[in-house]
Amino acid sequence: MGRNNVTAPIYDPWFELPVEMAHVLRPRADTIATEMIQVIQRSVASYRGSLESPVGRDLVGAVRRAVYQFVELIEDPGRPQDQVTAYFRRLGRTEFFAGRDLDHLQEAYRIGAQVACRCYVESARQADLPLSAVLRLGEAVLVHINALANESTKGYAEAKALGTDEIADHRRALAERLLQRDLDGGAALEVLADKARWPLPDQVSCLVVENQTTPPLGHFPDVLFVPRGTELRAVLPVRAGPEGEQRLRAAFPGRRLVVGPAVPLAEAWLSLHCARLTVHHIRRGRIPGDTSLVKAETHLTDLILLAGDPVSALVAERLVDPLEGLSLGKAKRLEETLRALLSSWSRSAPEVATALGIHPQTARNRLRQLRELFGDRLGDANFRFDAELALRLRDTSCGRGGAADA
Repeated sequence: MGRNNVTAPIYDPWFELPVEMAHVLRPRADTIATEMIQVIQRSVASYRGSLESPVGRDLVGAVRRAVYQFVELIEDPGRPQDQVTAYFRRLGRTEFFAGRDLDHLQEAYRIGAQVACRCYVESARQADLPLSAVLRLGEAVLVHINALANESTKGYAEAKALGTDEIADHRRALAERLLQRDLDGGAALEVLADKARWPLPDQVSCLVVENQTTPPLGHFPDVLFVPRGTELRAVLPVRAGPEGEQRLRAAFPGRRLVVGPAVPLAEAWLSLHCARLTVHHIRRGRIPGDTSLVKAETHLTDLILLAGDPVSALVAERLVDPLEGLSLGKAKRLEETLRALLSSWSRSAPEVATALGIHPQTARNRLRQLRELFGDRLGDANFRFDAELALRLRDTSCGRGGAADA
């Protein structure tokens, strides 16, 4: 059963296990990984949170990689494992930057090995594999888990030895690079990310903290910070999720955070651009900023409209020009009626009356006046679109409070 024709075994146990063992375990790998995760969560307090949190995602990723690597080593003991080795070393570095010691991670390794050994042995027995192979499984699990734990220990030690000042410089340099409009990727970016101890994510969102120039106290291993002028900018992996945003909000009491939309890594500059535009228009009263965490995602249409103020103002004036010759009160009433009409489904007086909280007869009178002013255009889909756009432009160009900017 052994594969003695292989000249230089990497881990002795793998050469004593039949390839058939891998064929048995591979279809069950996901099920085994799920059971390992569940037991680790029950047994280790620091892993009991949501699997969607950064810690939870690290747990899921580590367990799945460990199980599949175990199967791969049975299939081919000589297969290069550099990527897996780098992953588990990076996991140790993450523990250091998160301000945790290795005790919980080592406990998770130990419990995971126990569950894996039981599941592997049960699978081998159900497949009627030879007893000699089943007995070698336990040794293989120990060798495997020790190798992974050692890599995490090395990563933790590397991070600790390097020191936080040098890493902080690399992280700031990485943030500067990522926020360039013409981002050059490739090996150079990966080298910089490795020095910064910041795994490159697929997607990011950028944040702006107003009236803040220093990073927060505490550990934020997922976040890259860079001060600029009177604001602090940050790059946050989308995998950090809402919990990452909430932690940042809690770290800056009394400050407003504006979060840009999630974008591919190469478009990080665009997320920052949206966040900074939102900050600009909040300050001018054109976008509401009455909460401590504002999402630019909800104001993208406004940002488009506000991008060309002079043209926007001209469009708004031309389309609603018939209202300009009326008294201020009458113009305001007919404008709100036009808004209700444009947003209604049936464009009927009762629906408009309900939307405005007025009597249906009052709505009919106002609709009649609108028809006198705009004529058949009210029934034209293109005009309705343009009119709704014009009213939205008036909102954004005049501010949410209705008063023009000084």
